[in-house]
Amino acid sequence: MSVSAAVLSVHPEVAEALAAGRPVVALESTIISHGLPSPRNVVVAGEIEQSVRDGGAVPATIAIIAGVVKVGLTADELAILGDPGSNVTKVSTRDLGPVMAAGGHGATTVSATSHIAHLAGIKYFATGGLGGVHRGARDTWDESADLVTLARTPITVTCAGVKSILDVGATLERLETLGVTVVGYGTDAFPGFYRADSGHTVTWRVDTPEQAAAIGAQRDAIKAPGAIVVAAPVGSADELDLDLHDRTLASGLTAADAAHISGKDVTPFLLDWFHTQTNNQSLEVNVTLIRANALLAAQIAVAAS
Repeated sequence: MSVSAAVLSVHPEVAEALAAGRPVVALESTIISHGLPSPRNVVVAGEIEQSVRDGGAVPATIAIIAGVVKVGLTADELAILGDPGSNVTKVSTRDLGPVMAAGGHGATTVSATSHIAHLAGIKYFATGGLGGVHRGARDTWDESADLVTLARTPITVTCAGVKSILDVGATLERLETLGVTVVGYGTDAFPGFYRADSGHTVTWRVDTPEQAAAIGAQRDAIKAPGAIVVAAPVGSADELDLDLHDRTLASGLTAADAAHISGKDVTPFLLDWFHTQTNNQSLEVNVTLIRANALLAAQIAVAAS
């Protein structure tokens, strides 16, 4: 499916790599505008891209700049996303049209990044943690668009599981129902973002980038429609203390409810709550795991190429 260059602009380095069959890894941009404080966010964005390069692949951070979808960003464009005054919208797939039509800036979620990466011909994507089923979804029906997008997008996503602020068990059930393959990387436990073990298990496990790449190759050969989620746990030395995690999550959920925060605003609120209440320990865990995921995604892309 071709898309006009007027609405989808691919950075020359990314375009050249794709044309030559070299490995490319897509990166989401909400971590820059909504996940980390300024000016640290722009610095970390550069570190994530460097992790992809360290793994032997070309990074392609995805965002909307002045109404144009960008696959691969310049330093100036990264700075726009990191500037709190830039009025950057958090963009899921449903928001692409409105933000583009308004000529606005948008930071892409897992959902929008996966969709755009697939359009551009990129098969590998690294992020921190997936969105999923929110706590209390039995009453609110609140779940992330990440899930349905992954169900219809043949891409390999490397992450640290789903964000622990969500209903992890329900999210895994939805991923199974939607036909998304979940693979533990070096673990039989499904990671819990800030924690290496969410308390849930995975059906499939791989221990090398080559094994992960082989699953993607066979998925493509049989033309299965859904994504492969390679869930890599944060290192045990880097994970957040369990008691601190549980206390912070409980107090954050209470604070969000008291402030009547719901929907897509819950995740950035709770991430900020974790950063504040843990004296930025959670922020450091977040940075550590996204850099590790970017490196691993690159290694898988290299193995596949």
